[in-house]
Amino acid sequence: MKRQPIVALAQIRYFESENNNLEKIKEYIRLAKKKRADIICFPESCVHKTKVLDFDNEMVNEIKKECCKNKIWCIINDSMKIKGEKYNASIIINREGKIVGEYRKMNLYGDGEDFRSGKKVKVFKTDFAKIGIAICWDLAFPELFRKMKKLGTQIVFCPSQWKYELCAHEGNKYENKHKDGERALLESLIRSRAFENLFYVALINPILKDKDQVNYSAIVSPHKILAQINEKEGLITAKIDLSKIEKLHKIYNPKKVI
Repeated sequence: MKRQPIVALAQIRYFESENNNLEKIKEYIRLAKKKRADIICFPESCVHKTKVLDFDNEMVNEIKKECCKNKIWCIINDSMKIKGEKYNASIIINREGKIVGEYRKMNLYGDGEDFRSGKKVKVFKTDFAKIGIAICWDLAFPELFRKMKKLGTQIVFCPSQWKYELCAHEGNKYENKHKDGERALLESLIRSRAFENLFYVALINPILKDKDQVNYSAIVSPHKILAQINEKEGLITAKIDLSKIEKLHKIYNPKKVI
C-alpha cells in the first residue's frame, strides 16, 4: 500500500453552459492525473442539473472510461436511483474504470421529501488507503465519523453543497459577513472531525452563485490545513502521510494503536 498517496479535490463551477458537468469532470480527471493524484473527488450533485441517475447512465459510463484512461480513482455524487428508491449517493470508481462501491447520505437536509436516507456506514479499501465517505450534512454528526474510524478509515472524503441559513449568524461578529462566518464554522467542523479521529478529511464544495452557498474546499490533517481553496474554481492536491496517523495514536493513545 502506498504510504503517501496524493489526493485531489475539484472545486468546479456548475452548469456554465450545459445542464451537466460531464466535460468539466473529465477535464479535471485529466488534470488530477497530471498532478500525479491517486484519487480525485468532486462535489455533491456534480453530474447532472436535474436528472436522477443510475449506475449505467451514459454520463457515468463516460466518467468510468476517463478514470480507466488515466488510471485514477474517482468519487462522484448525484441523485441516484438504487433498487427503485431515490438516494443522494456517492460512487467510487477505481483505476480500471469500475464502480467498486457506493455510499448513501445518512443525514438528509434539504434533499427533498422523496429521498431515502442511507443506513450503512461504509469503508472502502483502495490500493492506497482505507477511505470513508460522508456527504454534506453528515459532517455535523461526529458519531458517523467515529464509526468510520473504528472500521479503519484513514481518509474521509466529504462531497458537499454546503448552504446555510442567513438568520444563523444574526447577533454575532459575522452578522454582516454571513459567508465568512459559515466558512469559519465549516472549517472548524472538518478540523474537529480530523482531530477527534486522527485521520484526514477532504471537504469539497462547488462554485455556485447562490448567496447562501459556501464556495470553500479543503484537505486537513489532524493538526493543520494541507490545502484549501475559496471563492474560485480550481484543483487542490495534498500528499497524505499515512504513517503520521500511527505516530499520533502512539502519542495520544499509547495503549491502543490502530
